[in-house]
Amino acid sequence: MAALSKIPHSCYEIGHTWNPSCALSALEVTRGAMEVSFKIYAPLYLIAAILRRRKKEYYKKRLLPEILLSMSFLAANGGLYIVFFCILRKLFGGFYSWSAGFGAALPASYIAILIERKSRRGLLTIYMTNLATETLFRMAVTRGIISPLKHGEVLLFCITASLYMFFFRSKDGLNGFAFSALKFIVGKEEIPTHAAAELGPHRPQERAEEAPAQPGRSRNTLLAFTRRLLDLVCKHGPRHKCCKHYQDNCISYCVKGFVRMFSVGYLIQCCLKVPSAFRQMFSKPSCLPSLFYNKENFQLGAFLGSFVSIYKGTSCLLRWLRNIDDELHALIAGFLAGMSMFFYKSTSISMYLFSKLVETLYFKGIEAGRFPYFPHADTVLYAISTAICFQAAVMEMQNLRPSYWKFLLRLTQGRFALMNRQLLDVFGTQASRDFKGFVPKLDPRYTSMLPPGADITLG
Repeated sequence: MAALSKIPHSCYEIGHTWNPSCALSALEVTRGAMEVSFKIYAPLYLIAAILRRRKKEYYKKRLLPEILLSMSFLAANGGLYIVFFCILRKLFGGFYSWSAGFGAALPASYIAILIERKSRRGLLTIYMTNLATETLFRMAVTRGIISPLKHGEVLLFCITASLYMFFFRSKDGLNGFAFSALKFIVGKEEIPTHAAAELGPHRPQERAEEAPAQPGRSRNTLLAFTRRLLDLVCKHGPRHKCCKHYQDNCISYCVKGFVRMFSVGYLIQCCLKVPSAFRQMFSKPSCLPSLFYNKENFQLGAFLGSFVSIYKGTSCLLRWLRNIDDELHALIAGFLAGMSMFFYKSTSISMYLFSKLVETLYFKGIEAGRFPYFPHADTVLYAISTAICFQAAVMEMQNLRPSYWKFLLRLTQGRFALMNRQLLDVFGTQASRDFKGFVPKLDPRYTSMLPPGADITLG
């Protein structure tokens, strides 16, 4: 079978077509990756340190080493891939369908993740596992093994949101960042009774005890106007005795939740567009209004706002219908709230949250003694997931998430696109489909056999 055959071409003819030297090619990729990774991690770590209000000691002793570690991790991932790419070619005397991608990336990724800080390995593993799962799904669809489900990302998000909200309401269900994030999104009023007791007694008159704002100043703010309007519209609405939103009735509670998270989503999307808008400020000033009046801004706002309002509204409704506040309500409310993803469909968000949910369930199983604990599972899983993505990047780029392909091009300074994928078409994965017949320029002094139509250069 063609898929199991071996092609006898050299690693220069297939992989590092820009330089016939294996060692120099690996060094060039490593050097380029170091430059790119510095541009990625230096501002990222600096902003994170500022937001976390790190002390001066951190900036003096820890900031630079952490940046260098992450830079080395990315650079090693790229440079070692070329190294093992060439080693496997010399060992097998050619390339199999798996060796140019998965085989070379597996040991390279495993060594690279060991360089990175332990605190970041889990997050990187979750991201790459999510990406690898999506890639495998696309591969299966391309081969006709499975058929994609219409609105499948929405259904997956509904199920994930349902279970997340149930754990949020359950005792010992969630902790750490996941609990804090959901508390911020849905509000402290939805904190379960056992968690609220740990945080201290709730004071219904908390707002009344706060220092009053200056009347003249508050009247001129949009936020104050919105609050007064909501209070006026929903002043006489009902509130069930089991509801803990003492300052608002159920209608006002849901409406204010929508307005709050809609504003958050809108601002997040605006901030994400600031770098690109800043670059176009002088060349295309007419593009600046799109920073604020962009469809994606309103879509993310509608997604977050409707998620919160549907969840709160359903929870209040179930309290009215059953006359109790039950944590099982979160299963229904979370599932219905997941329908909000119709406003902002994202396979990446659904897959990432689902991956985090599986991780949560797995660790809960370990605590309960139902699942075994595997040491260094994160490093192994990262290596396998990254190898799957590299296999797609080499053999069937059309099945890889576009954002990750752009990242690989950026990390290798465009060298990943210089592979001679026309020779890899023999494996039946349409490796060169999206490369418009690209054929690299090869020096005949270093070629063992010439592919049809190859562009030959002398000297």
